Amino acid sequence: MESKTSSTTPVELERPDLYINRELSWIEFNRRVFEEAKNPRHPLLERVKFISIFETNLDEFMMIRIAGLKDQVAARTPTRSPDGRTAEEQIAAVRQLLAPLTQEVRHYWRTELLPLLAEQHIHILDYEQLDRQQREAMRAYFENEVFPVLTPLAVDSVHPFPHISNLSLNLAVVLTDASHGSEHFARVKIPPSLPRLVPIPTATDNPQIMAFVWLEQVIAAHLSMLFPGFDVWESYPFRVLRDADIELQEDDAADLLEYIEQEVRERRFGTVVDLAVNPAMPQRIRRLLLDNLEITERDLTVIDGPLGMGSVAELTKLDKPDLKDKPFTPHIPALLRRTPGIFNAIQKHDILLHHPYDSFSTIVDFISEAAEDPGVLAIKQTLYRVGQNSPIVEALLRAAENGKQVAVLVELKARFDEENNIVWAQKLERAGVHVVYGLIGLKTHAKMALVVRREEHGLRRYVHLGTGNYNATTGRVYEDLGLLTCQPDICNDLTMLFNSLTGYSRQVSYRKLLVAPVGLRRGISERIEREIRLHEEHGNGRLIFKMNQLTDPAIIRLLYRASQAGVKIDLIIRGVCCLRPGIVGVSENIRVRSIVGRFLEHSRVYYFGNNGRAEIFVGSADMMQRNLNGRVEVLFPVELPTLREALLKKMLHPLLADTVNARLLQPDERYVRLQPANGEEAFDSQQWFITHPLFDMEEDEEGETISAIPSSA
Repeated sequence: MESKTSSTTPVELERPDLYINRELSWIEFNRRVFEEAKNPRHPLLERVKFISIFETNLDEFMMIRIAGLKDQVAARTPTRSPDGRTAEEQIAAVRQLLAPLTQEVRHYWRTELLPLLAEQHIHILDYEQLDRQQREAMRAYFENEVFPVLTPLAVDSVHPFPHISNLSLNLAVVLTDASHGSEHFARVKIPPSLPRLVPIPTATDNPQIMAFVWLEQVIAAHLSMLFPGFDVWESYPFRVLRDADIELQEDDAADLLEYIEQEVRERRFGTVVDLAVNPAMPQRIRRLLLDNLEITERDLTVIDGPLGMGSVAELTKLDKPDLKDKPFTPHIPALLRRTPGIFNAIQKHDILLHHPYDSFSTIVDFISEAAEDPGVLAIKQTLYRVGQNSPIVEALLRAAENGKQVAVLVELKARFDEENNIVWAQKLERAGVHVVYGLIGLKTHAKMALVVRREEHGLRRYVHLGTGNYNATTGRVYEDLGLLTCQPDICNDLTMLFNSLTGYSRQVSYRKLLVAPVGLRRGISERIEREIRLHEEHGNGRLIFKMNQLTDPAIIRLLYRASQAGVKIDLIIRGVCCLRPGIVGVSENIRVRSIVGRFLEHSRVYYFGNNGRAEIFVGSADMMQRNLNGRVEVLFPVELPTLREALLKKMLHPLLADTVNARLLQPDERYVRLQPANGEEAFDSQQWFITHPLFDMEEDEEGETISAIPSSA
């Protein structure tokens, strides 16, 4: 692809070759996840974890993105992606890239990780490798724990081909009638309720020596017990993925909660998008499966190795601390430690939190203290993904029991969390909480909480605004930002926004907040345009954007225009990036880096130089069409100079200096790992954040803290 354009010739910024395909960019992101599994700087079980993340990421990609492309093909949708490809062309390109990548993962697992695990006395064996004693133990395990759970399903003229559920691992079994010799086919589903890696006894009593065998191999070795009177000739594993993207017709729903419940039930019957098999499966069995699943060879993935390797995450639960990341104690800002009562602390100073380096317990304490404080009259909050055992929800339930007015927007349309959110919504309703299920046609993705408290001089409002979900579990591994403040303008904006979510309001403008879908796109666009104008006047244009994904064509074109004007732009984008940097005359002033490491980079930060009067917005929104047009999102300004300085110098600059977790996107779509400058040591921003709090107004902020960042920042 041509990567240079004459700087004197006007460039058509909608040209397809200026855009990277979204789906192919996602594959490159997942390749970076796999590269972390190969990185020896990670402890061994953390490398295994990255294999699991790669696999679960891929499952979701197939069930959502590829399913959506297949829907476009079926509907004969004529639209093309910004890079000019039809849906069918995108599917073909994805398949071409994924086939060798998924096989490379298995090869690395077999040739590198399994031997390394064995060196640490963790043995993952095939059934054929088991000795007599181990086989006897597996027979007993099968009889007692597995056999009662299995339901073999015959396929013949009397028994139609069974429904194969989404994400299910199965055995295709070929057997013959011992008396007549006729061939039969059956399907056995591998029970998802049982461990995929079955512990097996070893020849020693040393608890540090562990061995496991794949559950499907245990079942395959004992199939004769399932089919007495038949000879089992062959069995082959296969795995099915289905379309899991719920198509909602909300306008026709009388009861949204009931409607979502029904749609979740229907999800398991979605169209098949992928059938994964091993190379050993003969063509006649493949054809039987393809025909009955109503798919073609194009939907078939042949994998030489274990299917559905997301389950290797089971190994990360082993009691092997020396093979895992070293734990650390999250920081609690000195202001909170030294001030009795979280509301008193917020009155003194806005509190900016950087998770997981700052403890998520501060957010739990904010809601818990509000639930118990007799002065608190009301709590309003959005919940998107909260997890199963949520201390936040428990605090909201206590608040309702204590007579507070509690209003919660539970987003039922949070993909793959619908069932969990339905359970919480119903529990909250039973406790007397005012529960709203979201807005028709929009997902509420904003992360916000509002507390109304009666104090000596009247009512005062306190808010939390963040980039991440109110989920204490992910709060330990997702990198996110949060702001606790009682600034009147922000509190008033949040009050108006909650009123628009729970009642009838057409609020379209806010004093401080940028809110999608009504004004966020315009707010970001106007500020990029302003940076272009200021650069033309003063020559000091500067943009630093940190986000998870950049796919919106209009925002990309604006960034191209800013680059053409000479504005220096750094983009820190963990996942998909459709902007192509480094093209002369278009994007030579744009650098794009991806940071993939121990923690999932999840915060969104938008820095505008503004000719020395910097503006920084933080919030829930990526620069994607769905976020800007089809979700309720919030970006909030960080206005205190001390906090802005902290975000720039102690978060963005370290990220831009990272030479351990960072890779730089090239014009040809490759990501190249960054290397330290001459004479400098490798710099790991995530490790640095563990020991250097983002902001602590009562502790030293300068000196060694700042000088520890490499000059390349």
